Amino acid sequence: MDIYLTIEEKYLQAVDELSYGQNPRALQLLNEIVAAEPLYARAHYQLGKLYYYEVKDYQAAGYHFKTCAELEPSFPDVYADYLHLLVFLGMGRQVQLVKEKALTVAGVDVAYIHYLAGLHAEKQKDWDAAINSYHEAYLQALSKYEKDTAEECILRVKAKKSRSFKFNYELSN
Repeated sequence: MDIYLTIEEKYLQAVDELSYGQNPRALQLLNEIVAAEPLYARAHYQLGKLYYYEVKDYQAAGYHFKTCAELEPSFPDVYADYLHLLVFLGMGRQVQLVKEKALTVAGVDVAYIHYLAGLHAEKQKDWDAAINSYHEAYLQALSKYEKDTAEECILRVKAKKSRSFKFNYELSN
């Protein structure tokens, strides 16, 4: 039986279990951490990821991402996953709030945040906002893949925008 002297050691063990695909064991360890130390933000982050990507419990994932962001607002990793969840769920007002907060945090992948904002705008059929967000993603891109993705998104939205115009013809005498 392993004995962990600190919360940090238990957290590292949980992250290690996740990396080996041992999700049930990681979930158990992370829940033990949160039960013992409810203010341990990074455990909430890992729980959010587990609930979102593996368990598909979006309410629990949102709770843990939000808790992490509130407990440790300068932790950059949480914002991409939290924003991804909010875009997936179509929670427009929350998307905007989390995006604005994320863009103030050092270490956040700014290009990805703008990409997600563009994706949300595109889903809402707000073509101009989507194009602007994808353009910002392009400007912030640090890799060829990110630039290519942003360019493809811009072209896709422009095509959707041009097809969304409806023409009404009227015959008059």
